[in-house]
Amino acid sequence: MLEGVKGIKAWEHAHRRVLEVYRVTEHLPQHEVYGLTSQLRRAAVSVPANIAEGCQRQYLKEYAQFLYIAKSSLAEVEYYLFLANDLGYMGAEDFADLSDLHNEAAKTLQGLIVWLEKELAGGKAMKKDLHRT
Repeated sequence: MLEGVKGIKAWEHAHRRVLEVYRVTEHLPQHEVYGLTSQLRRAAVSVPANIAEGCQRQYLKEYAQFLYIAKSSLAEVEYYLFLANDLGYMGAEDFADLSDLHNEAAKTLQGLIVWLEKELAGGKAMKKDLHRT
């Protein structure tokens, strides 16, 4: 079932970022395991999960809705990373790497949203309509 989403660049970038978030959060303080660590991981996982779920929807408007949820989760992750950095919980290199991954994920997700909104504006309502041109 993931085969359909694996070719979507926004999903690929978001998934890579999740892996990196998990790697970096291994080193957050133990007292944050149920706080910042948990919140950061949950929000990071939400991005590719919502892209995948939206991709499986029949209607493009539903797909767009899930992409906007993913975009919101992306903003949440950005804040948690900023907070973890300001609290001194991660090194400058980890923060820079995660910021780069975040920017790439944000850029590709926004591109996917723009493309999908154009399809919707062009009157396409269902995924099967994408093949009619």
